[in-house]
Amino acid sequence: MSKHEKIIKHIEGLAVGQKISVRKIAKYLDVSEGTAYRAIKDAGQRGLVATIDRVGTVRIEKKPRQHLDHLTFGEIAKIIEGQFIGGRSGQFKTLTKFAIGAMEVDNVVNFVSKNTLLIVGNRLDVQKAALQKGSAVLITGGFDTTDEIKRIANEKELPIISSNYDTFMVANIINRAMYNQMIKKEILVVEDIVIPIEQTSYLKDTMTVQDVRDKSNATGHSRFPVVDDYIRLTGLITSRDIMNREVTEQLGKVMTKPPISVQMHTTVASCAHLMIWEGIELLPVTGTNKQLIGVISREDVLKAMQVVGRQPQVGETINDQVAKHIEIRNNQIFVEITPQLTNQFGTLSKSVSVAIIEETIKTVMRKQKKVEVMIENLNIFYIKTVQIETEIEVRYQILDVGRSFAKIEVTMQSDQQPVAKALIMCQLLDN
Repeated sequence: MSKHEKIIKHIEGLAVGQKISVRKIAKYLDVSEGTAYRAIKDAGQRGLVATIDRVGTVRIEKKPRQHLDHLTFGEIAKIIEGQFIGGRSGQFKTLTKFAIGAMEVDNVVNFVSKNTLLIVGNRLDVQKAALQKGSAVLITGGFDTTDEIKRIANEKELPIISSNYDTFMVANIINRAMYNQMIKKEILVVEDIVIPIEQTSYLKDTMTVQDVRDKSNATGHSRFPVVDDYIRLTGLITSRDIMNREVTEQLGKVMTKPPISVQMHTTVASCAHLMIWEGIELLPVTGTNKQLIGVISREDVLKAMQVVGRQPQVGETINDQVAKHIEIRNNQIFVEITPQLTNQFGTLSKSVSVAIIEETIKTVMRKQKKVEVMIENLNIFYIKTVQIETEIEVRYQILDVGRSFAKIEVTMQSDQQPVAKALIMCQLLDN
C-alpha cells in the first residue's frame, strides 16, 4: 500500500468531527507534509473531510449519493450569501423543508420540526421556539439575535444563519436550489458507477511489460491505469501498447499518455460520448492533482444508461415549464408569467424570454404548419423587464421561408407594449 493510500485509510478511520492537520498526519505516519497535504485534498474530493472557516479541516460523514437531493445548511448559507451567527457545528446537517415564520408563535411550532429551516425576521420569541422544536433558523434583513438564543443553537447544534436578503427573496432562492437538487439526483454521474481504487487493478510506471502480462493473466483484464509513487495518474496501458515489446521495458516508455480521465461529477452521458468518440473501453477517474480514485468501463456506462432509460424523470427544464403555460386563443399566443418563470427579483429573466420564444414558435409551427422546428440561430435585439403574474402575447412574422428553412421575427408584448423582439433562423422538419 502506498503512502497516499495509507493516509486515506487513516482519515477514514478518524471519528466524524475530529480535526485534521497536515503537520500532525505527516508526523504520525512518518511522511512528508507535501504528501500529507495532497492526500488530505484528495480526501476532500472523496467527501471524507471539509474545511470550515475559523475551525479548520475536519473529518465529516460521507453522504451517500442517494441522499444528495437534500441541501445542507452550509450550502444554504452560501447560496443566500449568509453567515452563521450560532450553531455552526450543525452546518453539515441537511434540511428537507423550510417554513416562513410570518405567524403567531403558537402556530409556528406546528410547522417546524427536525431538518426544517424557519425563515423569520427580528422576532426573538419565534426564533427561540423554533430552536426548541429542533428547527434551524434563518434570520432575514441582516438582523442579529441574543446571546441566549445563540447559546441554545450551539448546544443543540442547530444553525442560525443571518442574511441581508428579505424573506421573499430568500424563500425564492432556497426553493430554486431545492428544485435544482431534485433535478440533479435524476442525472447519473460517475460517482454513481465508479469502481473505487480499492477494487481497481492498476500498475506503477516503474513496472515492466512482464508485469502487465502477469496482471492481465491474474485478473483477466487487458487494460490498466498507470500511476506514479503518489498514485497520480500518468498513463494507460493496453494489450496493444505492449505488443512486440521487450518484457523488461518500463511502462513509462510504452504506455499511452497523456491519459484521458474523468472526474466524479462528470455525467455518465458525457462518458459514453467520450468513449465512443475516442474508441476507448476504460476511463480512469481522478480527483485533486490527478490522484487516481477508481475506474469506469464501457460496460458500466451502458448498463447505467439502460437503467436510467427505464426510470421516470421528475425534473423539468425551463422549456418544460414554459410549454405548460402556452395558451392559444383565437389564433393568438399567450404565456402567463408564473413564479416558476421568474428570477429572484420576481421578473422575467433573459433565459426564460429565450425559452418562451423557442417554445411558442415550436408550438405554432407544429399546430399550423404541421412541421417540427429546429432553431439554428436566435438573436434578441430588444428586451424589457416583465413582472410576475403578467400575461404576455407572442406574435410572429415569417420574413422568408423555403422547403427546409424559415426566417421569423418574433415580438413579445404586454399591455400592447413590446417587451422583447428577436430574429430566428430555423430548420423545418417534416413530422
